[in-house]
Amino acid sequence: MAITPGLAAPSARPAPDDLLRTYVQARGAEVVGDQSRAATLFAGLAASDPADPTIAQRAIEGAIAAGDFPLALRLVRVLPAKELSLSERLLIVADDLRGNRLTPALAVLESPGQSPDLTFMGPLVRAWDQAQRRDPAAIATIGQIPTSGPLGAFVPEQRALILAALRRTEEADPFARRAIAGAGGRETRVRLELAEAFRAAGDPARALALLDAPGRGLAVARARIAARQSLGQRIETPAGAVAEILLGLAISLNRADDQDLPIALAQISRLAAPGNSESAIVLGLLLDQSGRNADALAAFASVSPDDFLGGQARDARARSLLKVKRNDEALALARAAAADRDADNSDFTRLGDVYDALDRDSDAADAYLRAVSMMPRSGTGAADAWTGYLLAGSALEQAGRWPEARRAIEQGLALAPENPLLLNFLGYAELTHGENADAAEAMIRKASTLRPNDASITDSLGWALYKRGKTNEAINTLEKAAVGDPAQSEIGEHLGDALYTAGRRFEARFAWRAALATADVKASTRLAAKIDQGLGPTTAAP
Repeated sequence: MAITPGLAAPSARPAPDDLLRTYVQARGAEVVGDQSRAATLFAGLAASDPADPTIAQRAIEGAIAAGDFPLALRLVRVLPAKELSLSERLLIVADDLRGNRLTPALAVLESPGQSPDLTFMGPLVRAWDQAQRRDPAAIATIGQIPTSGPLGAFVPEQRALILAALRRTEEADPFARRAIAGAGGRETRVRLELAEAFRAAGDPARALALLDAPGRGLAVARARIAARQSLGQRIETPAGAVAEILLGLAISLNRADDQDLPIALAQISRLAAPGNSESAIVLGLLLDQSGRNADALAAFASVSPDDFLGGQARDARARSLLKVKRNDEALALARAAAADRDADNSDFTRLGDVYDALDRDSDAADAYLRAVSMMPRSGTGAADAWTGYLLAGSALEQAGRWPEARRAIEQGLALAPENPLLLNFLGYAELTHGENADAAEAMIRKASTLRPNDASITDSLGWALYKRGKTNEAINTLEKAAVGDPAQSEIGEHLGDALYTAGRRFEARFAWRAALATADVKASTRLAAKIDQGLGPTTAAP
């Protein structure tokens, strides 16, 4: 029997029962999320039966998902090119580019007849090869990427980086700003990589301008640029560029139901550029979302606390710990960061978030207040300040510290007087406390005008109308809110109360039953009583 190169030949073919047992164990490991064990077991099966490429591919996909690149590469390199999946082809490309093997990488990308077609990545790789050699043709090559294709959203970022690599920073600047504006959750990373490119091109002034945003990591980066020090974030090779693209695609594709491909892309991004801390964070988020909590925590922990994205990693790690009820560890992590002598508002915000998740409302409020005291009141940090006041106000209200909560929200409104979230919160809270009915309704109406499609704000307006005796108008408004967010228990309860008051008791109980499906314990008790006995002073929604 011929043995496929790269797969070890077993000394004796295992018995069918042993093969079946190994297969069952491999599938079981997949089910519980132990991709590393699954890949190892499938690799053993592939060695036992090299004629079956599907088992080898199962092993490869599992090894990629587990980040076991030696195993994945050993197996994938011996498969026929026509049998390679998308992630397997990208794995080979990443490995070749990291090893400066441009020609074979391009051969994989530009092979005709492959599905899905990866030729759209060819211009990116060729452009960066030219940029490495300071060849101005790189600009025309990157322009070959269709803006309507899979890489269209990344063209401004890549064009800016290539122009900076060619020391044409003035031309790069508008593309850099466009890339930052469209970066979404990657904004900090994009700012860092572009600033480093401009610094390396001898333009520290523009580099500093690109870092003009709140956050400790960016503040540290600004100090380093001012001191003429490298950020260590430079993209200067095809491998580095492909790593960024794969990471961006992983984030985009995560909106779909299938999480296997986004995880594979994030893992392959780490192979292409092992030092990219954003890859570790994104990978961790994807793993956590897919139920692989232990692997997610390991990915987050791999990011140094001193990294520019260290704060993001700590945030994600704390949320992941809370998700699996490792509350003491999450609190210890948040407390340690807040106790650091260089702690900033983000560290106290994280501490507040952990306390909030643990229903320690007063502690959360104090942490948020400490955070907001450290935030700038103007410039790029002003948005964080009003958000901080909103978080503090909400926690104070939950803690029963209403006068302090009102002051916090009023301070936020002083910074952002047209902010609908602040207007809605203060108006609704004043209604709940029986204060300033006219002013409260006016604030909520203003918030609703500013955000007419926000179901929560529409609910507040409907409840304000109900509280003021405008029952029929309230029902119409609350029905709109219920259509906008049918799963929000509070909206359903409000609608039920208004319907019952209007004498529409069958419809009221229908609304209350719908609200009961997603209600918390306290609201569930109240709703059950209303469904059984009807609306009364002790069962009315607060």
